[in-house]
Amino acid sequence: MKLITIVGARPQFVKAAMVSRAIQKYNKRCPDKMVTEIIVHTGQHFDHAMSDVFFEQLEIPYPDINLNINSCSHGEMTGRMLIELEKIYAEHKPDRVLVYGDTNSTLAGALAAAKLHIPVAHVEAGLRSFNQKMPEEINRVLTDHMSNMLFCPTETSIKNLENEGLKQKAYLVGDVMYDSILYYSEMAKKQSHILSELELKPGNYILGTLHRAENTDDPSKLKSICHALCDLCGKGKTIVVPLHPRTRNKLEENKIDTTGIRFIDPVAYLDMLMLERSAATVLTDSGGMQKEAYWLGVPCITLREETEWAETCDLGWNVLVGANKGQIIQAVANIKTGKAGENVYGDGNAARKIVNLISE
Repeated sequence: MKLITIVGARPQFVKAAMVSRAIQKYNKRCPDKMVTEIIVHTGQHFDHAMSDVFFEQLEIPYPDINLNINSCSHGEMTGRMLIELEKIYAEHKPDRVLVYGDTNSTLAGALAAAKLHIPVAHVEAGLRSFNQKMPEEINRVLTDHMSNMLFCPTETSIKNLENEGLKQKAYLVGDVMYDSILYYSEMAKKQSHILSELELKPGNYILGTLHRAENTDDPSKLKSICHALCDLCGKGKTIVVPLHPRTRNKLEENKIDTTGIRFIDPVAYLDMLMLERSAATVLTDSGGMQKEAYWLGVPCITLREETEWAETCDLGWNVLVGANKGQIIQAVANIKTGKAGENVYGDGNAARKIVNLISE
């Protein structure tokens, strides 16, 4: 079988690495039914952190093809990806295309394949925030409806697909990101020195991230969040924020006060895992970090009104506060750990299950 994998952002590479590793193990077990994988990087997120060190440190396969499509509008980006991916599919004639998550790369990879009648498999299928103002929500819904195999991380995602008439294509495999946390968190403990470099003590700081357009593109929301963080810093809290370049530009453009907040440059994946696991609290608008905090046993405060990872809230590890200054400050004051117990995101073998299902 020939499989083309589409990725476009750093988190997708980390997830795809787990599946690529599972493919290699499968090929050793079943040499008569080998899966040949071609990895295509659309270039959607131009990330200086994705250097040779990124691939070597995380043992991630280098992309076979890089389209270098970035720094343009949603429409232009998706359109250019469609043009180039169609050419690649026509040349390589894959038996199936594998896409991850909810980026423009995900949508373009699925749509180009569907138009050419190539079966599509979607990892992280069935997630819903029910907020169609989010580009990610549009991407994930459309991708699910175009795909032939839907690999779901949770029972909730299965139910979402059932409500949309797609359950017959859905497979509950668990979350491949949980696979990666189990694999890379141990590596991070051995290789990362970020705490000593930043002179941070475990449990003595709040880790923040802020990058989602609904917060950064709205000056009132961005100001409210930053003023909440400034107030917390004034009360003796240490708040460390690896700052996305786009967010930095928005802060400067809107002349927003950030007194006391400790901004640092974006960090490598293993360093980020160490910062997360050692934080007293995570304060974020990232989807992935909500789950990572849960898996690492760190309470999370999410700067959004809704989340596609509702289980983290149900279990008491995550609270939604939006961009409301008062709610942010109150949530930090009242933070507590959630329920211990069964992991609702699978058993850490999602990648192996995905490969077995694809190969069958």
